[in-house]
Amino acid sequence: MNAMAGRTPVVLIVDDEKTNLRLLSEVLRGEAKVVLAKSGTQALDKAARERPDLILLDVVMPGLDGLQLIRLFRQRAETASIPVLFISGLDDVKQEVECFELGASDYILKPFNAPAVRARVRLHLQLARQRDMLERLAHIDPLTSLANRRKLDETLAQEWSLAAQERIPLSIAMIDVDYFKQFNDAYGHAAGDEALARVASVLESRTRECDCLARYGGEEFTLILPGTSSEQARLILERCRLAVMDLHIPSAKEAAYEWLTVSIGIAACLPERHQAPEYLMSAADELLYQAKQKGRNRTVAQNLK
Repeated sequence: MNAMAGRTPVVLIVDDEKTNLRLLSEVLRGEAKVVLAKSGTQALDKAARERPDLILLDVVMPGLDGLQLIRLFRQRAETASIPVLFISGLDDVKQEVECFELGASDYILKPFNAPAVRARVRLHLQLARQRDMLERLAHIDPLTSLANRRKLDETLAQEWSLAAQERIPLSIAMIDVDYFKQFNDAYGHAAGDEALARVASVLESRTRECDCLARYGGEEFTLILPGTSSEQARLILERCRLAVMDLHIPSAKEAAYEWLTVSIGIAACLPERHQAPEYLMSAADELLYQAKQKGRNRTVAQNLK
């Protein structure tokens, strides 16, 4: 589901009766952007394209009916979590129970009461906002506001599958702050936390919208670069490395450089379905180790066969 913060929510109304579509559109005027579908096929297409925050779904329709549709919505990743409110002209307890068992969030009888429908839609949109907020918080590292390890793992699995399907390269960079333990010992953990937050911010500012930057743990970060070869990734990560130095954060006395630096390992490949994405992560980690062994504050990249 899309996050609704700062934007107008989107409600998809699915009904084969034009009169019902018009009435419900009028009821929700000013509450949400309304998208209309007159059939199950249209609903599937528009739900995938518009990513609505809520679906109002008629139960009885020709072709794909509401019960078949909700099953299909729940099977598809892009629509699985969207709340569905059924609208039915049948006061049938058995059907109502079946709707809820299939994952419906509410069941509204026709003829419907306009203020009641509006109030229920408001309630479910508010609940959706709260779920979105909790989901975002569950995927964010509190210190750096980057993606956390859980979000990284989910994104890597998705990008690996997509790259294998499209036959496009995928790169992963492991980024480690040099001599960070010594930095903490010299300046204290509060200064260490501030340094990590500043490094995270500057790394994020040098990456692309399609990339996923996450805090891997401690002073280590991971960057997923979809559709990117090791050579392309190296150019991006070199900008990141230089930008960290330009922060002019004093380094620990053990470091060879005046300012805090990072070491980077980059691995790229053409993913295969039979391989696990951890294969690429392990390779990037090994290349990071090589960067450390070669003197730190450098980038080591490799295209894997």
